[in-house]
Amino acid sequence: MPQNDELKPSRQNLNIDPYTRHHEDVREPPAGLWNTLKFLGPGLILVGTVVGSGEIIMTTTLGATVGFVMFWWMLVSSWGKSIVQAELGRYTVSSGETVLHAFNRLPGKLPGPRKTISWFIWLWMFQQIPAHLGGGGVYGGVGQAVHMAFPFLASKWWTIIFAALAVVLILSGTYRFLEKLMTFMVATFTFLTLACAVMLQFTPYAITWGDVGAGLQFQFPAYAVAAALGAYGATGVTAGESMSYTYWCVEKGYARFAGPTDDSPEWIRRARGWIRVMQADVLLTLGVLTCATVPFYMLGAGVLHQMETVPNGLDTISILSRVYTQTLGEWAAWLFLLGAFFVLFSTVVSALAGGTRMVADAMGVLGVVNPDDYRGRVRVMRIWAVVSPMIMALCYFFIENPVWMLTISGTIAAIMMPIVAGSTIYLRYAHVNRHIRPTWKADSVLWICFLIMVALASYTVFRQFA
Repeated sequence: MPQNDELKPSRQNLNIDPYTRHHEDVREPPAGLWNTLKFLGPGLILVGTVVGSGEIIMTTTLGATVGFVMFWWMLVSSWGKSIVQAELGRYTVSSGETVLHAFNRLPGKLPGPRKTISWFIWLWMFQQIPAHLGGGGVYGGVGQAVHMAFPFLASKWWTIIFAALAVVLILSGTYRFLEKLMTFMVATFTFLTLACAVMLQFTPYAITWGDVGAGLQFQFPAYAVAAALGAYGATGVTAGESMSYTYWCVEKGYARFAGPTDDSPEWIRRARGWIRVMQADVLLTLGVLTCATVPFYMLGAGVLHQMETVPNGLDTISILSRVYTQTLGEWAAWLFLLGAFFVLFSTVVSALAGGTRMVADAMGVLGVVNPDDYRGRVRVMRIWAVVSPMIMALCYFFIENPVWMLTISGTIAAIMMPIVAGSTIYLRYAHVNRHIRPTWKADSVLWICFLIMVALASYTVFRQFA
């Protein structure tokens, strides 16, 4: 039976399809905390996507815009989406299906190029347009960070260079490589940011309990609608990231180790065991992204808001660097640039890795490629791994405003979140195996989060256009 690190999504043995389940691949779920920790990992790749543009740019920008008063908003954004991630993971572990094949089960079919498909598939494909605009904003952030350190090239040219580097990493990497790379990059910058937040308490910008209390009073300034909606859509586990998580669960082996569904007591026990491992992985994701989101917001509210400075345009990264220089000194600008590069580049690499898998999955749903032809899916992944980052880099090349680009994509992502949550609820009742459905408590949390997402998205869109 192949081990986890033998599943190489970009340079893989094409005779081994990690998306199929066979009885010979069955493995018992780990027992005990220590053994469970050895099987965590999909969340670390997802964190590489999550902890990035949303935190370093959009979260800090919102704090700089409104101060502490929307701290509650960032907590809701960070915590309320992980339940959707977990329930999509449950469906994938129990069924072996990835997310677009699963969502193609939604009622309401529309004509496709070769067969009828769910309306959701068309919606997802149209959503790739603003998603690539936001991706260009992230590449632009990388380019601006490197330009500050090495100004002999304009940020837009650095963006092109690092888009090409992301292509090389994805085409030559493996699942195991991505897992290690994302762990290193995210851990490094999260530690640096936490240290900076602690040091803030020894400066004139120190945060008080009164500031924190003010941020928990559910205020929503009208002038901050765009920034708030962009931050909500770009922080936490977004709609796209919840969906891409299913592919990492498959490639880690959770679904394959559970074995083909047969409703036997042995399968039910294994499936429940691997779902528990997946849920522990989701908790790891939630913990790490909270440790990143909260300090960024506090630094933006505690430093930039008091300085009356909001990141924008070509000065986005240079303005953001002040949260470090004002707390640690001018020397910390280099520290911020290094950290910003790590966290933003980890975002583009992990997002590209997930994006290639979703596009290949979509081509299977559309009937363009045979979904059972693993070689054909890999060819689509490799082509998209070249095309997608070049489109994103060109978006920044001509626009050069990461905050605006991320605000547009974040707004669309905020609208997509309740749609994905609602679709997940449908799968839970219509297609999740009855033996491993969530408890009524988990169901209640899922419904509450869904209703909150609908309310927040509706309210912010109303305020945007009112």
